Amino acid sequence: MSERENDQNVQEFDTPEMDEEPSFDDAAAAPEDEGLADRVVEIQDLARTGQLEAPAGAEEIVAALQASLRERDEHFAKLQRAVADHQNFQRRAGINEREARTQALTGVVQSIIPVLDNFELALGQDVTKVSAEQIAGGVTVIRDELLRVLSTYGVTQIDPQVGDEFNPMEHEAMLQQPAEGVGPGCIAAALGVGYKLGERVVRPAKVAVVPGESS
Repeated sequence: MSERENDQNVQEFDTPEMDEEPSFDDAAAAPEDEGLADRVVEIQDLARTGQLEAPAGAEEIVAALQASLRERDEHFAKLQRAVADHQNFQRRAGINEREARTQALTGVVQSIIPVLDNFELALGQDVTKVSAEQIAGGVTVIRDELLRVLSTYGVTQIDPQVGDEFNPMEHEAMLQQPAEGVGPGCIAAALGVGYKLGERVVRPAKVAVVPGESS
């Protein structure tokens, strides 16, 4: 076969253009397509219930159709069960999460209640019969008890000392002021204790910092 003949054969199988406008025949066929779809659904229902009468010689086709419908129904039922199981899992997970949060908060509250009891005892004292030193001592005991309770949950203090190097991750510089014997960039005074929960800074310690030489 010559190259010209090959080209002619190739040209015969070229795909049709995609820009063709729909004809009136296509528009008229739309209702027929809907009727065909309804008929297909009707046939499927008859095949599923075993009421479809197979024409002579089409028994195998009907049997294959029934098998395909059964398989499809089985897969659809499995999908429905999977969706229901997933929804139940999400609902149970939400309930478990809320319950765990409530349990955790309950534990914190139960730990703090004894500290509140100590406050009530201190406030119930007759101030005419106790000295200022005794009141201060009682407050110190309550503070230490509260810190002990917090430490059981991983809370620690950030308590910088004068002369410590300023750490922007744990310290908040409130002002600059010189301090005798303290180098630039170091802490001149501690103005407020900070707190950490594990490695996370909940509140940085408030400090005054010795200014640099250029300042």
